[in-house]
Amino acid sequence: MEPVIVDRKDGVVTFTLNRPQRRNAIDVSTWQLLSRELAEVAQREADRVLVLTGSQDTFCAGGDLSEGSGEVPPGSSPVGVMRDTVNRFCLGLHQLAKPCIAAVEGTAAGAGANLAWGCDLVVAGRSARFGQVFVRRGLSLDSGGSWLLPRLVGLQKAKQLAFFGDWLDAEEACRLGAVTEVVDDGNALASAHTLAARLVESSATALAFIKRGLDGSLENSFETCLEEEALGVHHCTQTPEFAAQLRALFQKGSG
Repeated sequence: MEPVIVDRKDGVVTFTLNRPQRRNAIDVSTWQLLSRELAEVAQREADRVLVLTGSQDTFCAGGDLSEGSGEVPPGSSPVGVMRDTVNRFCLGLHQLAKPCIAAVEGTAAGAGANLAWGCDLVVAGRSARFGQVFVRRGLSLDSGGSWLLPRLVGLQKAKQLAFFGDWLDAEEACRLGAVTEVVDDGNALASAHTLAARLVESSATALAFIKRGLDGSLENSFETCLEEEALGVHHCTQTPEFAAQLRALFQKGSG
């Protein structure tokens, strides 16, 4: 059984976590496979949007803590393994210059929740739930949670979720801004693909600069944001998509 199913159709790439026997928890080799597949998406011009989901009505139960799943290779350190597996994929997802949508059904726990929140948009089934369960395992946050949570829900709410490891249902997550859209159970993936199809119709260059500008906005000064916007507009005006949109605009105005 492949731990990650990769499907490509009409510019949309779907990664399906496929370890149902472990509730799609991710072990070391699966993190490495995800990173390799993500690197290919980053390089392929035909891949326009990434959708991340899980099999059998579960998104992801987090990192696989079962015996032997996280063994450290000889000569490696636990920190080094974390850098080469979890951190490598999460950083690659964050830096991907293409929109990424999480389609969440069921449980998104620990690293699973942070994988979803590391995407640009999150579509969740009504019964989906998100949990920063690290503290319940005697662990600190990983997979980008310490960066993502405060930006999505605010610092105090982030601390509450992380300190207690309580579950957050889809409706509350949407109210807090951590979920983009709540749909009926079983429809998250179809709804994510609908959004992805709309994004495929847009300029890849424009989307890349929009994503880059928004992701950097909380660290950059206003002056830097303006400079980034000017750079983005310059690159966008060199694309065939911009020329086509401009022609359509003038034709509409003269019609």
